[in-house]
Amino acid sequence: MISLRQIRAARALLGWSQQKLADEAIVSVKAVARLERNEVSTRTSTLEALENTLTKAGIIFISASDGVGEGVRLASDLD
Repeated sequence: MISLRQIRAARALLGWSQQKLADEAIVSVKAVARLERNEVSTRTSTLEALENTLTKAGIIFISASDGVGEGVRLASDLD
């Protein structure tokens, strides 16, 4: 599962506002804002919707492994 920091970083790479991400993922902008502030326990379905949306937009999620932290990057085939 992706982390809250990865969601913020992915949004920044794409230049998307919280509203744009919410619209694309079909979730409320309040849910995205609360999630990014870690104010509530997030539903798995909301996280999955955000991850799927960001992946379709060209984000690659990198999990933490071998002492290297988690991260995000843009797919190389994006214009």
